[in-house]
Amino acid sequence: MAKKKENDSRERALLCVNASLEKKAKDLIILNVSEISAFADYFILCSGTSDRQVRAVAAAIQENLKKAGILPLGVEGEAAGRWILLDYDDVILHVFLESVRTFYDLERLWSGAQRMAVPDETASMKALAEGM
Repeated sequence: MAKKKENDSRERALLCVNASLEKKAKDLIILNVSEISAFADYFILCSGTSDRQVRAVAAAIQENLKKAGILPLGVEGEAAGRWILLDYDDVILHVFLESVRTFYDLERLWSGAQRMAVPDETASMKALAEGM
């Protein structure tokens, strides 16, 4: 059963990453927090250059996952568009305005997690890296 959940988490994370890339999210990082967190398997962090882009990235993620029959457990920060948190149970996304991301520095807080950086020029991904 654990293997099934792990595969579901990976697939959900990949859907989120590709939706983010559609809207040209910047500095996309995937953190595998499954070994150090009791509440999630993946954190996905990305940035937008404006509050409009941050909201567009978050909206694209929600639209793409809804098409796959997946709804968020919660969404925070949509109105301001500076830091939008999307909670998809075992996959949690943080879509930041660049300056807000720098200030909170979540990558440092979760430095013990296995990490995968996605180059900005990536259009889409077929799979997460081995071990993620």
